Amino acid sequence: MFSRLARPAASGLLRGFSTSAQKNANVAVLGAAGGIGQPLSLLLKNSPLISNLSLYDIAHTPGVAADLSHIETRAKVTGWIGPEQLPEALRGAQVVVIPAGVPRKPGMTRDDLFNTNASIVATLTEACAKHCPEAMICIIANPVNSTIPITSEIFKKHGVYNPNRIFGVTTLDIVRANTFVAELKALDPARVNIPVVGGHAGKTIIPLISQSTPKVEFPQDHLEALTVRIQDAGTEVVKAKAGAGSATLSMAYAGARFVFSLLDAMNGKEGVIECSFVRSEETDCTYFSTPLLLGKNGIEKNLGLGKLSPFEEKLVAEAMNELKGSIKKGEEFAKNFK
Repeated sequence: MFSRLARPAASGLLRGFSTSAQKNANVAVLGAAGGIGQPLSLLLKNSPLISNLSLYDIAHTPGVAADLSHIETRAKVTGWIGPEQLPEALRGAQVVVIPAGVPRKPGMTRDDLFNTNASIVATLTEACAKHCPEAMICIIANPVNSTIPITSEIFKKHGVYNPNRIFGVTTLDIVRANTFVAELKALDPARVNIPVVGGHAGKTIIPLISQSTPKVEFPQDHLEALTVRIQDAGTEVVKAKAGAGSATLSMAYAGARFVFSLLDAMNGKEGVIECSFVRSEETDCTYFSTPLLLGKNGIEKNLGLGKLSPFEEKLVAEAMNELKGSIKKGEEFAKNFK
């Protein structure tokens, strides 16, 4: 189910993960001067899939754009600053990536970020709904379990909602699962594929080890410990940085991987599959992350959960209440947002 085409070799990163015919693409990064935004913008600047890279933030963006513009790749970089320049930053954007928001600090959960980041995401996605309603919207800002419902409700308000074009970027969970399993089994991580479903916080992160490519097996106690490590990996980084930030570099890598896959699919490459937190009918949660077949217009087909092990079925069942609560929280925020 989880195609090898969905997992480009790591060596392809600076080439944009691409082997398909390349077309010009306009990509906007909102929050481009932040801890995720800067390395993400660097990776995007290196891709031949992108001809115009529009960088927006509330401060420092012109400097980031000037710095990146000296790199010898074809993408033209522009920097925009402040709310009055946001419409111009979004003009002509085909893909918008939103890493904007405050990072987690030690002791904080993703949900603790809600009050600040919910307002930021609502404001930025409202601008997208007004100025680039047809763009693919890729939300990195946490808590993704709530910010994707917020984005959907904002687009609905403006009458431009297309669920096939709004993505919660959960790719870091897949990247971590691939890395950790490869380390434990002495495998090349570039050749390990593990779908991660559910949501993007704590126990809602559900790695489907039973669907790993290549097939791997662990004793039950090791499997449980591995699952917890994947679920808590973000906290692992927050603690290791000791108050100096959260997962910025690995998140930038994962965000770039998702954008490159999406651009490949938009360019007509077949068989591109990535997991993402999206509007879904695969479970009784209205939003859920599963492997998606991507195409020219966004989601071409939701590939669903596949065959789960009893352990994985239990994890899905245990995640439902938390997921539903986060989704409802996001929807209610958006309905009251002005």
